[in-house]
Amino acid sequence: MNLEELVSQDDTAPAVGQDPAGDPFSAVPAALRGALVERGFTELTSVQRAVLDAEVEGHDLKISSQTGSGKTVALGFVLAPKLVAERGGHGPDALIIVPTRELATQVCNELEWLMADIDGVRLASVTGGTPLYRDRQILSRGPRILVGTPGRLLDHVRNGVLDLSQVSELVLDEADQMLDMGFREELEGILDATPEERRTHLVSATFPRAIQQLAERYQRDAVSIEGTRLGDANQDIQHVGHIVNNRDRYDALVNLLLMSDEDRTLVFVERRADAVQVAELLEADGFDALPLSGELIQSQRERTMDAFRRGKVRVLVATDVAARGLDVPDVSTVIHMAPCIDGQVYTHRSGRTGRAGRQGRSVLLAPPNKRYKVTRMLDEAAVELEWHPLPRAAEIEQVMNQRAHERLTEELQSALKGGSSDKHLAQAGALLTDSEPEALVAALLARLEPKRRAQPKDLNVPHMNKDGRRKGEHPKGKKGSFDKGRRGGKGPADTVRFFINRGLKQGATPGRILAELCRRGKVNGSDIGSIAIHPNASTFDVRTDVSVHFEENAGRRDSRDPNTLIRRDRGPIPSAQERNKKKSKGAKPAGKKPFKREGRTKLRARSLKR
Repeated sequence: MNLEELVSQDDTAPAVGQDPAGDPFSAVPAALRGALVERGFTELTSVQRAVLDAEVEGHDLKISSQTGSGKTVALGFVLAPKLVAERGGHGPDALIIVPTRELATQVCNELEWLMADIDGVRLASVTGGTPLYRDRQILSRGPRILVGTPGRLLDHVRNGVLDLSQVSELVLDEADQMLDMGFREELEGILDATPEERRTHLVSATFPRAIQQLAERYQRDAVSIEGTRLGDANQDIQHVGHIVNNRDRYDALVNLLLMSDEDRTLVFVERRADAVQVAELLEADGFDALPLSGELIQSQRERTMDAFRRGKVRVLVATDVAARGLDVPDVSTVIHMAPCIDGQVYTHRSGRTGRAGRQGRSVLLAPPNKRYKVTRMLDEAAVELEWHPLPRAAEIEQVMNQRAHERLTEELQSALKGGSSDKHLAQAGALLTDSEPEALVAALLARLEPKRRAQPKDLNVPHMNKDGRRKGEHPKGKKGSFDKGRRGGKGPADTVRFFINRGLKQGATPGRILAELCRRGKVNGSDIGSIAIHPNASTFDVRTDVSVHFEENAGRRDSRDPNTLIRRDRGPIPSAQERNKKKSKGAKPAGKKPFKREGRTKLRARSLKR
């Protein structure tokens, strides 16, 4: 049975779940209507209306709908009738399995306000990354709705802490992602521990063959509900593509962030190490950015997400797995630093924006040699992507200057309406007697203008047609590298090499080194060239025209990290064996002195070994 025709009715007929009188909540369980009104709902989404149809009652469901289309509230409509009835035992009546901790938190928060008026309904979540004793305390209270991740739920079942014998409603949310993440055995173990007479619901943005096979095994007489037709792209998202050489990806990202101003942006990278590195580079270039990856402990993940939701952090750099369940309605832009593995991943990534009826942008940075892969991926996602050239540096500067002018004008108009004090008027009069008005205003504006670390750049990118085909040859970049050397600096002839006593054994990474150098040396990230990390030290290049300024600032003792030394490189460091050998020879003969060359002292006996 399929309700597709019920969801896509014409506007003249009453919507599914709505009576002819026009009450949008007439089919909603009575215990939930007050919560909807208090929350400000005026109508239901298509997937929410579809689950309320009389033909759905009593059936297992396969719910497919776009991310952000109200699937969690729709689930609440499905679960509510059982929860209103008298409880049969101590275990949970409804079990919702999700792939990540973030999604578990999101589902709990959404259902909590929706079920607020149902007496005795307690919600709880158990996920990996939290102490087991805390989970046992939560489960001992007997929550009626339990949300959890597959691994942690199965652990509690096997240890006898969790009793699933009373489960009458079981939901697999983001089922396709759980299978992709390798949770098949855990899901089967949990499903086999629940009663056979339960209802089983699968919720997913896509339904690949693996999900169909799972449905055939565990569902009975299932009804398929398509809140949006499978494969349809979210119409609230604008899909844009830019052709960028791999070595220029970071600079392209900086240009896009400068262009978008204060918009909340989610940046997707391929690996956890990339998330940390890109976030550190952005922080060094003056952006408020944090990484979100699987290696963060739960408390760090929660603080990161809270900062992003509250707008304290503008840019979040994440991997696919870490961003599952991320529910921030006003994410305006999603940027893919590299093409996705397939169309389903692109659909899930892009679904982080354009939520709840808001407009969003999905921006893909694609290298020229991945054109066919990108075309295939977009076909799978049923997305029509518009290829555009990256904005030029002059264009970005113009937009930024116009934006700054508008803000300044608005602030001045507001200040003028409030009036000025006699003190300030007297000071203004004194200044005007000694200076020309225009020169005086210009000087004051220069002092008020914020200093930017990151500057827009013109990138050498190949020209493409609107369909993404190349018009000419292009240089090839190094795959998967975000190293600062990729920025295409002036080259060794125009740089000065420096030394820092932090290497691999001290936890150094290019991103961490760069952040330290920008802070200590008071320079921009673009002033630093290639960074070479060795076991106990690192060397790096600094543009010649800022090297003196950098050396003066970076050479001072730093109260935050007094043991870190930054100086000009003096050549290879002798090994411990060579230093011991030198000591055994005794003191140098009288009159033997080190020689000076180009202002740096070098010893003749220095070895090339490290």
